[in-house]
Amino acid sequence: MPSQNADGDSRLSLWLRVREFAVPPSMIEAATARRAEHDWAAACAVARIDVEFNLRSLARTRGAELAARIRADLRNLAPDLLRWHLPRIAPDGLLRPGLTISLACYDGLHLVVRTPPAWANAGQRCSLALWDRAGPGGSRPDRRFRLDLHRHLWDASRAGELRGRSIVDREARWAAEAAVLLRSEGRSSGAVAVRFGGRRRLLLELAETGALAVSPFPGSGWAAALPVLPDAATWELPDRVLLRHGLIEPDRLHPLVAAALAPDQARGTAPAPQPGAGPRLVECRGATHRIALVDGVLAPLDHSPDEIRREELLAALTGTPVACLQAIDEAHRGPAELTDVRARLDHGDAAGALAVVESLLGPEAVLRGGGLRDELETAVLRRITHGLFRAGLTGRGPLSTCREQRSRHRGHPRLAGAR
Repeated sequence: MPSQNADGDSRLSLWLRVREFAVPPSMIEAATARRAEHDWAAACAVARIDVEFNLRSLARTRGAELAARIRADLRNLAPDLLRWHLPRIAPDGLLRPGLTISLACYDGLHLVVRTPPAWANAGQRCSLALWDRAGPGGSRPDRRFRLDLHRHLWDASRAGELRGRSIVDREARWAAEAAVLLRSEGRSSGAVAVRFGGRRRLLLELAETGALAVSPFPGSGWAAALPVLPDAATWELPDRVLLRHGLIEPDRLHPLVAAALAPDQARGTAPAPQPGAGPRLVECRGATHRIALVDGVLAPLDHSPDEIRREELLAALTGTPVACLQAIDEAHRGPAELTDVRARLDHGDAAGALAVVESLLGPEAVLRGGGLRDELETAVLRRITHGLFRAGLTGRGPLSTCREQRSRHRGHPRLAGAR
C-alpha cells in the first residue's frame, strides 16, 4: 500500500515497476503451493519474510489457546499477498523502511510484520514477529500503518473483501472505515483523525446515524490523542487505478487481487517466462521479427545471412542499422538490461537478475561486465549487512564495509569514468 494516493504519471510508473519486480510470479506460485500444503513457514520463506518467533515456545509461556489462535491466522496468511500490499516509497517502489505493522491483536499481543531500516534492506526482506504491549523493548506498532483492520490485504480467506473496501467515493469510504476503527475501540460514534497526501490532516466525526462530518484538523490539544484512520483506508488501490487506465491486465495482478477486482477476467497469474527462454520480438520494417540466442550468440532469426551482411555494410555507410541489428547491439551494450538487472536486485530478485544477464550475454557476462559486476557485488554486501543487522551485530547504523562507504575511501574507484 502506498503512503500517498496513486495518481499522476509518476505514481502510475512507480506502481507498474512494483507490480513487475516486487512480487514476481515465481514467488506467488511457490508461496501459494506451500500455503496449499498448510506450510505457512515455508510460504513465508519463499516470500522473503523471516519468522522471528516459535509457536511451541509461545504455547509453553502464554498458553496453548493463544498459540492456537495465532496458528489459525498464520494458516490463512498469504505472505506474497502481504508483500504485494506493504507500504512503499518513491522513486523505486521499495518497501517503506523501519515500520512495525500490526496484522492482528490478541489481548495486548500483536502479530506484526517489520521492515528493516533503509541501510539493511538487502533483498527487500522483512520479518514476522510478536510484539507484547506489556513486554520490554521492541518497536511499537505504527498507528498509521496497520493492517489488523484490513485483513483482506494479507488473509487469503478474506481477500474477496478487497473490491468492496477499495471504493473510490472518498467520503463514503471514510465513513465506513471510521466506523470499523471506532468499533475496534468499543465505540459506535466519535472523532478520528485522517492523514493523507503528504502532511494533510483532517478531523472526521462520525454520528450514530452514520453521517460523517469533515473539518480541519486542530493543530494540537485533545485531537492529538484521537485514533488515526489507517493509511490503507485513505488511498485508492493502485491496482484499480492501473486497471482503469488500461496499463495492466488482470492476469498480471496477484491472483487473489485479480479474482476480487476483475472476477470475469481473472484466470490466475501465469508463471513468468524465463528470460531468454524464447525469442525476443522486435518491430522491424513494419513486421514483427525475432532475435534469440543461437550457439550462445544473439542473432536475428528472420533475416538471411546475405541480408545481414548487406545491412551491416549499409549501416557502416549510413550509421542506421535495421531494428533487429539495433536490438542486438543494445543487448550487447546492455543499458536496458542493466536497468532490468538493477530493478530486480533492488526488489530482491537476485535469481531473476542473474537469469537476465546469462540469457542475454552468456554465463561469463558477470565476469566481464563491469557495471553488472558492481551491481551484483553491491547486492551481496547489502545482504551481508542485512544478516548482521538481524543478528544484532550492527548497532544503530550500517557497517563501514558496505561498498558505498568503502568507495569514498578508495583513491581510485573502479570504473569511476563509467559512473
